[in-house]
Amino acid sequence: MILTKRNRSFAAEWDCQDGILISWPHAGTDWAYMLDEVTACYVEMVHAILDDDERLIIVAPDGDEVREALGEDVDWQRIDIVEMATNDTWVRDYGPITVFKDGQMVLTDFTFNAWGMKFAADCDNLVTSRLDKCGTFQLPLLNYRDLVLEGGSIETDGNGTVMTTTCCLTAPNRNDALSRQQLEQVLLERLGCMKMIWLNHGALAGDDTDGHIDTLARFAPGGIILYNGCDDPEDEHFEPLMKMEEELKSLTDADGNHYHLIKLPMPDAIYDEISRLPATYANFLIMNHQVLVPVYGQPENDVKACQLVGEAFPGRKIVAIDCRALICQHGSLHCATMQLPKGSLTNH
Repeated sequence: MILTKRNRSFAAEWDCQDGILISWPHAGTDWAYMLDEVTACYVEMVHAILDDDERLIIVAPDGDEVREALGEDVDWQRIDIVEMATNDTWVRDYGPITVFKDGQMVLTDFTFNAWGMKFAADCDNLVTSRLDKCGTFQLPLLNYRDLVLEGGSIETDGNGTVMTTTCCLTAPNRNDALSRQQLEQVLLERLGCMKMIWLNHGALAGDDTDGHIDTLARFAPGGIILYNGCDDPEDEHFEPLMKMEEELKSLTDADGNHYHLIKLPMPDAIYDEISRLPATYANFLIMNHQVLVPVYGQPENDVKACQLVGEAFPGRKIVAIDCRALICQHGSLHCATMQLPKGSLTNH
């Protein structure tokens, strides 16, 4: 579906940013059994974010735990800790999504129900509205709670196109009352986009989000899509990712231009005690001067992925973040963060 008129625009991740929002792991989350390991990953993330001269908003039930973990070796002038209850740490999916309405940037608050009511979400679903009420944002917050939408399920090229996956947005217990056509129409209107791309192939083994786009294919400036590839015919992802690649080759933007494709390597399989984990290099975070790339202790794959991401973001420093702890709960770097565009945060 292509719309010919819009008065809003879904902000691209590479737009200028005020800061990054994260949600701190704690003993009341699924991280309890490996809290030290995942906390070390979050400390590494904090240092990398602060190296970009951005502000950092940390949501946590106990601010003292965060202060103790970070110690004195950080710039506390650029960190805001906001104490509130959380169920989990995947703030990409319950943080604010930024759009422009009539030329004015606004934040939006959609319902988060833990990927189709798979887990508890009563606290996480309130994080964005609670941040607004405590004065974190200087922009108006639009209430879109009549619709379920996760930040990791949508991507924009910043030029009127939004990309998603059919398997996620049409999964049960999200927006069952709407047909795909109805859902597309309301999302295009609320996100201010003219064109919606639905990918029908490519979900990763172990992904309990029903196929978030930010684990599969990501936009970069200049009409680029970086995407997960698989060159091993014996790998269970080989056929679905080949089909996704064919879909991507046929895509055009809102102006009819084909995208330039960059294929990322597939990490070697990582397993927990039960199943394969959805490790992916596509789950990177774009910042003002850096791109943080998840790596998994696989030197050849890690280096290649960072080099390819660097090709898509010339002028930005590529920083590898060890996400072997994060992937243990089926998420990675992008899932654990949400960018806050320039002008969205109140002054200190």
